[in-house]
Amino acid sequence: MVRLIHALRRVASATAIAGLMCAAAQADQRFSELRLDQLTPEQQKMATVLTTPPRNSGLNTGPFNAYARSPGLGLLLLQVSDYVRFNSSLPPRLSEFAIMIAARQWSQPYEWRAHYPLAIKGGLERQILVDLGAAARPQGMKEDETALYDFCTELYRDKDVSDASFKAALGKFGERGIMDLIGIIGYYDIASMALIVQRATGKAGDEAPLLPLTR
Repeated sequence: MVRLIHALRRVASATAIAGLMCAAAQADQRFSELRLDQLTPEQQKMATVLTTPPRNSGLNTGPFNAYARSPGLGLLLLQVSDYVRFNSSLPPRLSEFAIMIAARQWSQPYEWRAHYPLAIKGGLERQILVDLGAAARPQGMKEDETALYDFCTELYRDKDVSDASFKAALGKFGERGIMDLIGIIGYYDIASMALIVQRATGKAGDEAPLLPLTR
């Protein structure tokens, strides 16, 4: 009985600490939560879009809380988000890989944590994300994954894409696929910047660590 009481006390203490940490994380965010009864008509429209499948999300999640401060822009960004996530020519394994590369570029934990399970579900090998999170070139990539990684990495690092990498990407994805790839990382650059300004970090799970970049 004594052991049980001590165990319950430890659980209660851990729960209290977790609650305080969660509250502290929310307090660190720069934009306050939005109340439904105080939304402008455009923000209400954003809320409706976000709660409509396949999203089933909300204004106070992810970068949307930040987007809603300029709802005219936010509504346009939601259209881009819907396209790159659900309607691009790249399969989930590749589109989620591109998203994770963008999260890695910005060292953005919310984006990394949110899309890690989606990348795994899409068919990306965990070791690729382990290497990516450690800022190392992933080992064991398939040919199309290598083409995608080289294209995105060169674009970020060199502000250019070599002829060899362009040709490889063109062969794997076609012209539409190349533009869809640019659209994916471009949108998630915006999302990552909004999340950084918002100071949103998300809830840690079993994702591969996103280690700091060395400059």
